[in-house]
Amino acid sequence: MIDLGQLDRRTFIASAGKATFALALPVLRAETVSTRDCIIVSPKGDDDAPGSLAHPLRSLDRAVELSRAVGKSTILLRAGTYELTQPLHITALNTPLRIANYAQEEAILSGGTRLQLDWRPYRDGIFQATVPAGTTTDQLFINNRRQVLARYPNFDPNARYLNGFAADAISPNRVERWKDPAGGYIHALQNSLWGSLHYRITGKDAANTLHYEGGWQINSGNQPMHKEYLFVENIFEELDAPGEWFLNEQSSTLYFYPPTDLDLDKATVDVVRLTNLVTIGDASSPHIFNLALAGLTFRHTLRTFMETREPLLRSDWRIHRGGAIYVEGAEDVVIDNCSFDQLGGNAIFASGYNRRVHVRGCRIEEAGASGVCFVGRPEAVRNAITWPQKLSFDTIDLAQGPCSEAYAKDCSVEDTLVVATGRVEKQSAAVEISMSQSITVSHCSLYGVPRAGINIGDGTWGGHIIEYCDVFDTVLETADHGAFNSGGRDRWWRLEGTDPDKLLLEPKFRALPTLDVMLPNTLVRNRWTCEHGWDIDLDDGSSNFHIVENLCLCGGIKLREGFLRVVENNIMVQNTLHPHVWPADSEDVVRRNIVFVPYRPIRPEAWGKEIDFNLLHNSGMLKPQPAASLQKLCGQDAHSLEADACFLDSEHGHFTVHTDSPAIKLGFRNFPMHEYGVLSPRLRALAPTPDIFRLLQVQPVSMEKVVPL
Repeated sequence: MIDLGQLDRRTFIASAGKATFALALPVLRAETVSTRDCIIVSPKGDDDAPGSLAHPLRSLDRAVELSRAVGKSTILLRAGTYELTQPLHITALNTPLRIANYAQEEAILSGGTRLQLDWRPYRDGIFQATVPAGTTTDQLFINNRRQVLARYPNFDPNARYLNGFAADAISPNRVERWKDPAGGYIHALQNSLWGSLHYRITGKDAANTLHYEGGWQINSGNQPMHKEYLFVENIFEELDAPGEWFLNEQSSTLYFYPPTDLDLDKATVDVVRLTNLVTIGDASSPHIFNLALAGLTFRHTLRTFMETREPLLRSDWRIHRGGAIYVEGAEDVVIDNCSFDQLGGNAIFASGYNRRVHVRGCRIEEAGASGVCFVGRPEAVRNAITWPQKLSFDTIDLAQGPCSEAYAKDCSVEDTLVVATGRVEKQSAAVEISMSQSITVSHCSLYGVPRAGINIGDGTWGGHIIEYCDVFDTVLETADHGAFNSGGRDRWWRLEGTDPDKLLLEPKFRALPTLDVMLPNTLVRNRWTCEHGWDIDLDDGSSNFHIVENLCLCGGIKLREGFLRVVENNIMVQNTLHPHVWPADSEDVVRRNIVFVPYRPIRPEAWGKEIDFNLLHNSGMLKPQPAASLQKLCGQDAHSLEADACFLDSEHGHFTVHTDSPAIKLGFRNFPMHEYGVLSPRLRALAPTPDIFRLLQVQPVSMEKVVPL
């Protein structure tokens, strides 16, 4: 069990069975060095120059090459935009290397190119310009802002789903308007709102029925698109609203409908050509060690929704292994104080083998897919299977843990702001973890996302610590999910020939739940908010979790079938615990929590190892009484009470209880309410917080409003 008295230590120590581990976040600081010891790069430089402050180099490739040759360990980038024609690929290093901006100047790594255009009127407020032959792009940036690819229906910033949707988007009547829709796209939500599906239009027939390919982005069989929540884009005939654009690649003509307040002749115009900007290491090469990227801005990467095809085991996810920064086969890498602006796909992707890759002090905004991903390789997983494959007890490998080193371990995301990711791909997350071990997410502000803020996709291999994060405005465009979400479809899950409700009643099966999730995952002292699902959602077999001292502002805590979950000393504002289809002998413990309404069970086979010492908050009830409604539901809660929790300042988000609160008498311990989210002043000035006052006006969840399975 967790010793709550030790949670103030910055080094968090947890124990799992016989294994004890300690994970301390490193404090890595940039050294002050003379520019004589550095290689200087400038967009106005020359690759034949020596790389000094007076005579800088021009390209990053040449700078890395020179750093190897002369042994200088710092490359400083002067202000400006570095248009990359190919990703900067950093492989084995002779000495530690740091690539950073010079003297707080803004150094931008761009996967695009700036066009110098001669605009001329076309019709109906639309302008046109000739672009260089061979120009292709899936995004257009005007004055560094991404514009809207011609679409139907038109872009609506206030629409809940897809920034606008229409049931007739691909109807024959609509398609009839389009001369040649080949190359256009259909974007739709999955029928049950689990994420998004994307299709490339290949043409139409004489009956104005579209032909298209795609729809493989969700890993649960052939999923149907939603009949209402869809739109089409990259259709020339739909270019009819300010801010929209279309590129005719055959005629090399760019069309743009400028807003009335835009001076097009003075505007900057950028198109996009790369998927990755920096690749670190290589799965097939010796590992790279000791690299830091600091103070850089990353822009202009291609969208990747049609490349999102690799299934992540039996989770609902498919992934594209790519990002503005892509890391594989690296140790001791720091990405510090960087900005990721309006990228087309993932911002940072750590793939396969990685050790001690740390993301710190970064700002990620409006990425097309996920913010930060730690995703191992299936080759490291014993009995790695994908949906809808199943295993039997006679065929599974009973050895614990991974079978190779091709996974991330001891990595972190710290003091990082991630906002409005998933602009295109809705099955995405601010932070995604899969096939990894001991990943720490600490003091992050994550909000404005279509699905989970943090997603742990499977149980391989646990040891993750989520602490002091502020996660809100989540699941904005999907459903059946949480601000925190996890899956656990590991080796034991739905074994053929077993009864999932009684699995651990048989002695030979008792070790199964921790074969993959070897170490407990810990959620401690976070603030969670999800108005369209659960604040914390442990789904489909999620096991071996410690959920301690979390403030859940809206959606409560859901535990679907699984084992070895401890839910202790949490506050579930306006909500409660949701036990869904719990198996017998789950070993779950739920104690010393404050809930606002009785539990909301769905068909539990049993009620865990211990449920007790909980407080059912009833505002104004000053005389505590036994929590009869809780006892009736679960047959436990012998010592639990119903009473006013006596919060000191709940309207301002501080749910500390009075020292005479009945919760204190039940063993509840107050925990800090002011340490959530990013720490650095630069990021705190940018990060909003949940609207506590508005959330408190919402009526507590009703027992009658049970979410179906």
